[in-house]
Amino acid sequence: MDVNAALAAVAAIAGLLTGVIAMLAFRWSEREQRRPSRTSLHTDAVLPPGVDTVLSVLRSSAVVLDESDSVVKASSAAYALGLVRGGKLTVDAMLKMARDTRRDGEIRQVELDLPRRGTGRGEALAVSARVAPLGSRLVLLLVEDLTEARRIEAVRRDFVANVSHELKTPVGALSLLSEAVMDAADEPEAVSRFAGRMQIEATRLTNLVQELIDLSRVQNDDPLEDAEPVRVDELVAEAIDRSRHPASTKQITMASGGTSGLHIWGNRGKLAAALGNLVENAVNYSPARTRVGISARRVPGPGNGSTGFIEIAVTDQGIGISEKDRERIFERFYRVDPARSRATGGTGLGLAIVKHVAASHGGEVSVWSTEGQGSTFTLRLPEARAARDRTAEGHVPASGADTAGAAPERPGDTSVSDPGPDPAADPDPGPDALPGRGGRDRHDDQHGRNDQYRRNDQDFPAAVTETRPSRRPGGDRPPATDTDTDIPAPEVLP
Repeated sequence: MDVNAALAAVAAIAGLLTGVIAMLAFRWSEREQRRPSRTSLHTDAVLPPGVDTVLSVLRSSAVVLDESDSVVKASSAAYALGLVRGGKLTVDAMLKMARDTRRDGEIRQVELDLPRRGTGRGEALAVSARVAPLGSRLVLLLVEDLTEARRIEAVRRDFVANVSHELKTPVGALSLLSEAVMDAADEPEAVSRFAGRMQIEATRLTNLVQELIDLSRVQNDDPLEDAEPVRVDELVAEAIDRSRHPASTKQITMASGGTSGLHIWGNRGKLAAALGNLVENAVNYSPARTRVGISARRVPGPGNGSTGFIEIAVTDQGIGISEKDRERIFERFYRVDPARSRATGGTGLGLAIVKHVAASHGGEVSVWSTEGQGSTFTLRLPEARAARDRTAEGHVPASGADTAGAAPERPGDTSVSDPGPDPAADPDPGPDALPGRGGRDRHDDQHGRNDQYRRNDQDFPAAVTETRPSRRPGGDRPPATDTDTDIPAPEVLP
């Protein structure tokens, strides 16, 4: 009897607990269903028909406020911009606009600069806010992010200002020189001198217009529409030939080396222009009787079976580039040395063209430089894989197709595929060392590649080194020699 009573009591308690739990679960479920979501903070019944659908397809951030300034509806974009938090509008200026519109029914619009939340860098978020009445009790707020549009507009203004300035200089010079020619009509020598100056300014103006056209084409055209396997050997030969005359005038030695038979997938004309700009800059910014070297090599892709990359490094012994200038040298019209650029006819657009060509081909361009020692610019572009498969057996060092009679390898004579000795072993390369890329790239995975192009005489490719006596006290370095290459027409200039 007692056992039955105990069982009945336990059953009653269990039933009571079950009922309580079920009731709590039901109420919790109702509360969750009524809880405002990121897109609907209050019941949608208060919204006019069709408004919910319209707001869901708008690109602008949308917020609907009721009479108490509570958020009835808010799009995900409004949360992303930080406009809504805890069911309330967080921007006081927009809230004031909403109240004024609710009072008089007028549509209002304003542009504001809002703090960018979460970045910690104090950046401003430029927005355009438009407030309009929605029905008899609600107010609709639409917010458009103008940050990117303002940035593009600033770039456009700078570009127009720079173009105007660059065109103004040669045009003004031509005007003055033409007046001088007219005044010196009876002096043949003066006329000849002024005519020569006019030709220089006209050439500068022509180069500027042509580079503006080239930059516009690179930015707007798809280079891969006419893509094909392009021989790196031919690009190197063409770049050397393009700068042969100015290099000869300054007695600059030009040499090429690395791996022969490589192919790049892309637009031949644009690739030739990019590499030609790098070689031309190397010659223009190098003092007389120095060297400019071009070397190429293949590097594997990130995974097994993936397409590899071709790296073409252009090395000079020029004035070098400071760290602050390296951050801006790929900007349009930016010059490290404006006076030297004017003297050489530079427009400040060459490296911008190189950057856009590399990016449009799925590659990149990087720079290593030390002031007073020189620079190395490296183009890294996708390899034409089909061409590589067809010529896999033809990849031989460019310093000699026939290696049977080559001299035995000596310390310091390395090919591009061999990174050479660790530069840390020679902490003081001396003033006659050839500088090169040295791990200043933004991508960590490039540090290994950077060592490939460190340019002291011990580990730069033999095709672009020369035998020179050491200038360091007691510093004896292994000799290195110049070698011919089998890249078409890369003859070394005197």
